[in-house]
Amino acid sequence: MDAQSIVAQLLTPEGRADPYPLYERARELGPAVPAGDGLLLVSGYEACRQALRSPGLGADIALVTWGADLAGHPSLALLSRSLLVANPPHHGRLRSSMAQLFTARRVAALEAGVAGITDALLDTLAEAGSAPLDFMDAFAFPLPAHVICDLLGVPVEDRHRFRGHAADLMATLELLADPSGLEAADRAALEVHRYFTELADKRRAEPRDDLVTTMATARDEGVLHDDEELVANLASLLLAGFETTTHLLGNGLKLLFEHPATMAGLRTGTVPVQGFVDEVLRHDSPVQVSNRIVLTDGVRVGGVPVPAGSHVVLLLGAANRDPARYEDPDRFDPHRQDIQPLSFGGGAHHCLGAMLARLEAATAFSRLLARFPALRPAPGAGPVRRDRLVLRGHQSLPVVLT
Repeated sequence: MDAQSIVAQLLTPEGRADPYPLYERARELGPAVPAGDGLLLVSGYEACRQALRSPGLGADIALVTWGADLAGHPSLALLSRSLLVANPPHHGRLRSSMAQLFTARRVAALEAGVAGITDALLDTLAEAGSAPLDFMDAFAFPLPAHVICDLLGVPVEDRHRFRGHAADLMATLELLADPSGLEAADRAALEVHRYFTELADKRRAEPRDDLVTTMATARDEGVLHDDEELVANLASLLLAGFETTTHLLGNGLKLLFEHPATMAGLRTGTVPVQGFVDEVLRHDSPVQVSNRIVLTDGVRVGGVPVPAGSHVVLLLGAANRDPARYEDPDRFDPHRQDIQPLSFGGGAHHCLGAMLARLEAATAFSRLLARFPALRPAPGAGPVRRDRLVLRGHQSLPVVLT
């Protein structure tokens, strides 16, 4: 297969369900190969790592739009004003206004709160007894949702509505062959926009110690240029704050079911929980693909010259299993040394919430396995994968706790 054929196959339901064989074929072509129409496909670990850190590459929304009119799609209009796709000079301004919220000291101070939220959810799960339940609905979504909503200041009674909105809005980050696939995302964008506009107005009238108040103040002080930028970045903080962590938890539990010795090792302490989390991020990352656009001439990616305006598809899921970086890369091994997955990106666009996501996952798995020593897959219907490529996870994961 050539690079263009691999891209086409990755956009099919079969390719999205199991992209790893296609990633292997991409790596066989080289760490970075042209894929036609000004597109470069990057699958090598070192090539992806360098591209993520290159100042000559910026975030790219064009691959999602496929020629669609941003003004005609509220979801794309919302995304286009967010930190997720901002480039200089706006990126530095937006990131500096939010980076202070996710420092190592601030995240460390959240540890007790994350543990409390986890234990409260486990108490609720225990009420199910031996009845099957969906791990995604009952735990993997509400844990990171409660954590980020607590930080933002989203009332508890409003939080349930965001799982559907988030799943729909994440289509804006997918590689879509047809912009009509954004219809649900557009509806969700309008709802999220309305919600955060109203919540920001409430916090202006009655300030609280939360991120919505902080961001609304930044808007009023001119750090954020307008209310559209305010709402877009509140929405991106919410969605990025729990959607990827939700699928880190689901992918991790699925791997534990497939590797019972690792589950036993986590319980006894012979498998380090942080090593396990990093290996999940490497082996089956929630974020599989990242898009970049070449901002200047003279840029090379993986040794391939790419002119300004070219689009670069970084196959992070392929890079994380590059045999040039990891021995026996398809084997799941939480005892690996020097695990450095590219799942949180790198450089200027390195994920602000990476430390928080790792804290949530480590806390969740440690306490979940200690609380439910008989945790196992539910009999009958198995897990169901979401039909997505960029954000890989489960729609449902039935389990039995006791």
